[in-house]
Amino acid sequence: MPRDFPRTLRVAELIQRELAELIRLEVKDPRVGMVTLTEVDVSPDYSHARVYFTILGNKAQITAATTGLNHAAGYLRSGLAHRLALRSIPHLHFVYDESVERGVRLSHLIDQAVTPPSVKRISKKRR
Repeated sequence: MPRDFPRTLRVAELIQRELAELIRLEVKDPRVGMVTLTEVDVSPDYSHARVYFTILGNKAQITAATTGLNHAAGYLRSGLAHRLALRSIPHLHFVYDESVERGVRLSHLIDQAVTPPSVKRISKKRR
C-alpha cells in the first residue's frame, strides 16, 4: 500500500461504511431518522472515533439525533466488533457536521453577490 494512504484513513472509511449500514438497518431509535455520515476521524491509537453526521431538520431534531446516536454508541460499537476484523474497536463519539449547512449558506450568498442588479429587480417584480 502506498505511504500516502495510511492505515487510519482506511480504518476510518471502513468504519464509516459499516456504521452507515448498521444505523440504517439496526437502530430503531425514533430520534435517529435519515442520518448521513459525512466523515469519521480515528485517533492514531484507534481508541476513539469522532463520527460526523448530517440530518435534515431544525435544531431540536439535530439535538435529538445527536443524543440518540450517542445513546446507541455502545450498541453500534458492538455491531462493529462483530463485522470488523480489528483488534480493538474505537469508542464512538457522534458530532453534527455543520459544514454542509455552511456551504449551502455561502453558495446562496455568492449567488446573491454575483447576480446583476437588473436581474434582482426583475425577479422581485414577478413575485
